[in-house]
Amino acid sequence: QVQLVESGGGLVQAGGSLRLSCAASGFTFSNYAMSWFRQAPGKERERLATITRGGGTILNYADSVKGRFTISRDNAKNTVYLQMNSLTPEDTAVYYCNRAGAPFVSWGQGTQVTVSS
Repeated sequence: QVQLVESGGGLVQAGGSLRLSCAASGFTFSNYAMSWFRQAPGKERERLATITRGGGTILNYADSVKGRFTISRDNAKNTVYLQMNSLTPEDTAVYYCNRAGAPFVSWGQGTQVTVSS
């Protein structure tokens, strides 16, 4: 069964940090570039960053997270990570991972990140 399970979210004060994890199963993880996305209430899902199959290249799409968020992966563990530093209330959202392009995996539950001011 192809599956993505995000974890690591929570409630954090502004200026704090969180590290999100996304465990993949059911497909050959190392064959796919992976991305992190987020969706805030009332907003469309936003792509934050993408990492290539081997982890050698990182593409950051969202200007709002540049210099604060870092994507990484461990192909031996079939896991992609998102290190988030200097969090602000505007980072409050549900965070998801998925393949960087089609065919996308069915979206997981995501992990809620709430940043208090």
